[in-house]
Amino acid sequence: MTEGTISAAESADEAGDTLTRLEQEGEIAADYLEGLLDIADLDGDIDMDVEADRAAVSIISDSARDLQKLVGRDGEVLEALQELTRLAVHRETGDRSRLMLDIAGFRAKKRTELAELGAKAADEVKSTGEPVKLNPMTPFERKVVHDAVAAAGLRSESEGEEPQRFVVVLPA
Repeated sequence: MTEGTISAAESADEAGDTLTRLEQEGEIAADYLEGLLDIADLDGDIDMDVEADRAAVSIISDSARDLQKLVGRDGEVLEALQELTRLAVHRETGDRSRLMLDIAGFRAKKRTELAELGAKAADEVKSTGEPVKLNPMTPFERKVVHDAVAAAGLRSESEGEEPQRFVVVLPA
């Protein structure tokens, strides 16, 4: 084998290492979030998964109303908790984390709404032939819209500066 070539076994090992690393991120995040739930005296179960090459951690509860405090207005508290959780993972692993946090299904619901928004904007662009500018969004929200637009067979771009960055859906 020549230098720079990766065997199938090495590639499988790397994929296994990545999964193990992401699972480790999930475990660290779960421990951190359980501590936060204890401090806040909130009930919640932690669910861990790996989605699209990133650890995904969800806090779920039969009493989702209690967890709304952790979501905040328009997910602001959720975004902050996600960043704190990523920092906790970084502190333990030394690696930057792309972990996604969802609380009480807020992000899952938002993802569905944004995918519908992206598809609707793509339909409008297809029928009018004119670009459509959407309202400012967070990076997570823009990513979901970009994916929906791409699935509809069109392209999109982000324009503007944070926190006023927005998606423009373009004709084919």
